[in-house]
Amino acid sequence: MQLAGNSALTTALSNRNLSILPKEIVRPVYDRAALKPGIVHIGLGNFHRAHQAWYLHRLMQEGLAGDWAIIGAGVRAYDAVMRDRLLTQDCLTTLIELSPGSSSAEVIGSMIDYLPIEDSNAPLVQRMSEPDIRIVSLTVTESGYFVDPSVGGFDASHPDIRHDAANPDRPRTVFGAIVAALKIRRDSGAGPFTVQSCDNLRGNGAITREAVVTLARLSNPTLADWIDAACSFPNSMVDCIVPATGPNELALVQNLGVADAAPVTHENYRQWVIEDDFCAGRPDWDKVGAIFTPAVHEFEAMKIRILNGGHQVLANAGELLSVATIADCMAHPLISAFFRKVEKDEIVPYVNPVPEITPSAYADLIAERFSNSAIRDTTRRVAFDGSSRHPGFILPIIRDALEADGEIDGLALVEALWARMCSGIREDGSLIDDNDPIWKDLTTTAKTAKQRPTAWLEQRQIYGSLADNSQFSDAFTRWLGMLCENGVAATLSAYVDQGAAE
Repeated sequence: MQLAGNSALTTALSNRNLSILPKEIVRPVYDRAALKPGIVHIGLGNFHRAHQAWYLHRLMQEGLAGDWAIIGAGVRAYDAVMRDRLLTQDCLTTLIELSPGSSSAEVIGSMIDYLPIEDSNAPLVQRMSEPDIRIVSLTVTESGYFVDPSVGGFDASHPDIRHDAANPDRPRTVFGAIVAALKIRRDSGAGPFTVQSCDNLRGNGAITREAVVTLARLSNPTLADWIDAACSFPNSMVDCIVPATGPNELALVQNLGVADAAPVTHENYRQWVIEDDFCAGRPDWDKVGAIFTPAVHEFEAMKIRILNGGHQVLANAGELLSVATIADCMAHPLISAFFRKVEKDEIVPYVNPVPEITPSAYADLIAERFSNSAIRDTTRRVAFDGSSRHPGFILPIIRDALEADGEIDGLALVEALWARMCSGIREDGSLIDDNDPIWKDLTTTAKTAKQRPTAWLEQRQIYGSLADNSQFSDAFTRWLGMLCENGVAATLSAYVDQGAAE
């Protein structure tokens, strides 16, 4: 369906106004006043509202899951802005699905409240400690799990973690708040809850368990043992392309006749694969399309390597060549050819098939999804936080390829493009704004690497022992030198033409 717009008249999004929204916009048919909470979700950004909250909303549309409503929460000061926006509109969100030839809109109402944001996280701890909360779910980004990429384990030396270990009653982090709430629940007899990560991390449940249990053990070993034995940390894979909301998205929802301060656009594709391990019950998400399976890791590896890894193949080249969106990158002959060759030759060989789709077919699907010009997913958003995304999405493939004596030339070029991008200047001379939590360190190292390329690989917190592998190091050095001397386009051409010659 193609939505018609009317920018002259808009209706403020609220419970009161649901019945007078434009008729083509789907809205909740359930009684939101009768909903009862069952989930606290921490990190309530666009992705959560387009994905997990949508699945729950769809269940509610079927008359199910009325006691599983979501209470939003955050642990950082900037979360207060989103809280204010959503509370003003009764925690409703307009989701706009965009495909190349059509669009549709739906207001979801599965979230019913948003907790106050306080430095002590006292409201969050208190709400999670109450017996009606049976799931605490997270979308806190890959960098929010305090993983030391050089060793792959939990970084207990981080200052915020050290603070929470020393001050368990005044936690700064999401994991400190979870530990504090679980202590109250154990002592009161309320029992455990499930901690459900919905972030793009391979083994996200296992990583979350390690973070919570390790932090608890630093201050209360007995509590740590109870959490490890009683709580559930299911692994999951989440998949839906959800751009950031900017002026274009705000204008789009306004043109539909809705005044929504926090709309979300998304592609016409979703997937959620979940390990069925919930210690205190769960909604029947499988009734609206989610997949419960013990084989989460296979789905997860395919998606993280081909989609998330593919994003990193595109994004740094796109940034350097001033290509604004992922769809624009796919329309760019050179960047697209680079992407397709790296996917086919260097990523797909290290992905196992899952039921109903092969890695090659999935790579074709991803290329089609990335080419959806209706989705304005910026290269800048996709390139953000490379210091977490490259260790999570690209470097494990390189390690597998090296172990199998496989080809890593294109992936080494991906890393060289990232180093070149972190120098902070595009090919046209424009400046790249800070785009990583450690951007200043990356920029300093990238500038040094122009003269001494191995300086980039000596970032052990990112590359670990990969820096010592001569095959990878030599390829990286050659590509970075070519990028600095000949430019991005000529270097990409050299890689693509090299493949054609073979």
